[in-house]
Amino acid sequence: MCAPNMSGPECCKNPPTLSSSSGNGCVLQLGGFNTYVSGLSTSKLAILLVSDVYGYEAPNLRKIADKVAAAGYYVVVPDFLYGDPYNPENTERPLSIWMQSHDKDKRFEDAKRVVAALKDKGISAIGAAGFCWGAKVVTDLAKIDYIQAAVLLHPSLVKVDDIKEVRAPIAILAAEIDKISPPERIKQFEEILSSKPEVDSFVKIFPNAKHGWTVRYNVENKESVQRAEEAHRDMLDWLTKHVKYSVKGSGFSSVRSPRSSM
Repeated sequence: MCAPNMSGPECCKNPPTLSSSSGNGCVLQLGGFNTYVSGLSTSKLAILLVSDVYGYEAPNLRKIADKVAAAGYYVVVPDFLYGDPYNPENTERPLSIWMQSHDKDKRFEDAKRVVAALKDKGISAIGAAGFCWGAKVVTDLAKIDYIQAAVLLHPSLVKVDDIKEVRAPIAILAAEIDKISPPERIKQFEEILSSKPEVDSFVKIFPNAKHGWTVRYNVENKESVQRAEEAHRDMLDWLTKHVKYSVKGSGFSSVRSPRSSM
């Protein structure tokens, strides 16, 4: 059912119940895309979140956006799937077929449009985090001077050669139980990044975590929630280090500590 480098059930497991009305923010047009936005539009610091195959209406993803926004950022979650999130119940369109309609290179061009729109709004620094399918988009942004920091959460489609080209500070949060991004591959990524002292990096493999645990967790399961929130804190710490402090004189005293905001 799944596309190359996204094989196995992990990429499709625990699909969310989509809801366009979830979250504390609202949906606006940004760079030509329907975009969930959260936080103060007057902030000079923005975070771009790129969804997994289930898209920008996933309630957990919007909760994450709201958490990041509470730390003082303007958070944007564009609909890079053009209103066409993956539907596991559509047996006539398995993921391998769905993926053909959502070329990762096209999504990279889409992301550049959103980054440009943020800069046109006067944003001074931008961080980006990508979940599963979205991690490849963020990795590509990290290869050029478009963002100040990148976070990959249980990445899919990301290859060793991609990591070799990364220029922006990058954090990789991975799962111990993951056939799509197995620990062996993540350790390869870590070795490459360790050989690039000019690129600040952070790599962490979460014990007992499964692919998708940061965004497709069961909100009724205390352990799942705690594990996801740990990853969210690590993500926000990284973004704070490289986005919040990358621009001087931006009124950072109003930005709460990431640990307290989560």
